[in-house]
Amino acid sequence: MYNFALNLPHYRLTLNLKVIKRRKVRVREFPLIPKMKHLRRFHGGNIVSRFFRHIFEHSKINKLLGGNIAFALIAGSLFTTNGTLSTITKEDLYITSREPLVTKSGIQYPIEAIKITQGYRFFHPGIDFDGVTGDTIRPVMAGVVESITFSRIGYGNSIIINHSNGVKSRYAHLSKIEVSEKQEVDLDTKIGEMGSSGRAFGDHLHFEIIENGVAANPTSILE
Repeated sequence: MYNFALNLPHYRLTLNLKVIKRRKVRVREFPLIPKMKHLRRFHGGNIVSRFFRHIFEHSKINKLLGGNIAFALIAGSLFTTNGTLSTITKEDLYITSREPLVTKSGIQYPIEAIKITQGYRFFHPGIDFDGVTGDTIRPVMAGVVESITFSRIGYGNSIIINHSNGVKSRYAHLSKIEVSEKQEVDLDTKIGEMGSSGRAFGDHLHFEIIENGVAANPTSILE
C-alpha cells in the first residue's frame, strides 16, 4: 500500500490518496438495475428506498462518483482564478509512506484441530471441542479477561473474556490457565490448556458465547 499526498494550491488543501492492490473478489456482483430478489438483501425500508440504496452502494457507482470527485479537485487545482493553467512542482506530489498491507481475521476457533463432539442446545449452552490435555487454547476474539474461576465441579477451571458490545466468551474445563483478570488478550494470546477439570467426561474444551447476559449458539460467529 502506498500513501500519496498532493497539494492543491487553488483550494488550499492537501489531497491524501491511498493506492492498494485489491484482492480478487469471487463473489458475483449484482447487476446495476437489480431484480426484486436482489433488493431483499436490504433490511427495512420500502421498495423505492431499497432500490436507491442498491444504486448508490453499487461498486460501479462508487467508482464513478469517487473518481469524478477526485478528478474535479485535482483539475480545479490546476487552474487559477483567472483561468490560466497553474503549475504543480515535484514538491506538490510526493509519497508520504509505503506501508505493508496486513489483513487479519478478527475471529478464530479457540483450538487448532477442530472436532466438535457436542453441539449447542437447550440444556447445553455451548459447544464441546475434542482434544487432549495440554492443547493450546486461544481467544476467539480480542478482549479483556473478565473473570477466572478454579473449581472441582461445574465448569472446573474456566475463563470469561469480555469482547465489548455485550459479547463475552467462556472457556471451561481447562487444565491450566495462563492469563490473569483484567489482562488484554488478542488472537495470538495463549490463555490456557485443554483439560478435564470440573464436571467433565474426558478431555475437551467447553466453549460458550454470551450476548447481553444470554447464552447464544457459538456457531453463529464461528461459521
